[in-house]
Amino acid sequence: MYQSEKVPGGLKINIPKLLKSLSVPNPEKLPQRFERKFAIRSEHIGFAYAFLRQICRADREYPKDRVYSLYFDTEDLEQYEKSAAGEFRKNKVRIRWYGSDVEEPGGMPVYLELKSREGFASSKQRQKFTVPPLSLISTNLKRGILDKTTIKQTLAAFGHFPENPLQPIIIISYQRYRFSEIHTGTRVCLDYDITASVVAPEFSRRGNEVRLEGGVIEVKGPSIEMPVTLRYIRQLDVDWSRFSKYGGCLDAYFTSLK
Repeated sequence: MYQSEKVPGGLKINIPKLLKSLSVPNPEKLPQRFERKFAIRSEHIGFAYAFLRQICRADREYPKDRVYSLYFDTEDLEQYEKSAAGEFRKNKVRIRWYGSDVEEPGGMPVYLELKSREGFASSKQRQKFTVPPLSLISTNLKRGILDKTTIKQTLAAFGHFPENPLQPIIIISYQRYRFSEIHTGTRVCLDYDITASVVAPEFSRRGNEVRLEGGVIEVKGPSIEMPVTLRYIRQLDVDWSRFSKYGGCLDAYFTSLK
């Protein structure tokens, strides 16, 4: 769709490159990584935490936090459908903030993120913004926190050009413990107490909060191979999973409507 185009005089313009040059400069880019997810039953959350404490170090800066993510999608939930279908290539757009953050001059810090996945390999790009604290109040989330032009320009800087307009769909929050595996430094997270509320007016209703049972362990590293110590995660009676907080919370919400 976005190809080089000719202008009078025969000059060719690379549209994606042009848009990128006009967008937000220097977004924070994270390297490609491999993610493995293991869904944990509710009764095993405590056991999972104790297990990870034995073979991992707690993150030095943010060992525990409450994470908030406002997910964006098209009106017909294109990304949700791709996730449900298990498509190989997927993109997720979200605005994330943290319970541990404090107000800075100019407002609260938030991060617009693009997470791109191909199979188990993924990459994430993010750009920090500061917004008025009132933007993060639940009743205001349907406005999207950031204006549409800022979101479009930032995604263009990431090299992402959605064909259809994006809008805020659902706010998901959860408790997160962060670790690094002792021998390899592989990042490991334990997420639980996952709750969500739909904010898109066409989907939302009163009492629209849902809660996912159990939790998930996420292992994030430069290789598809699991560190030796983490292979004992099987003691939790788990296996690799296609667990998705976004997909799972929307599934739970639509099920609650029946």
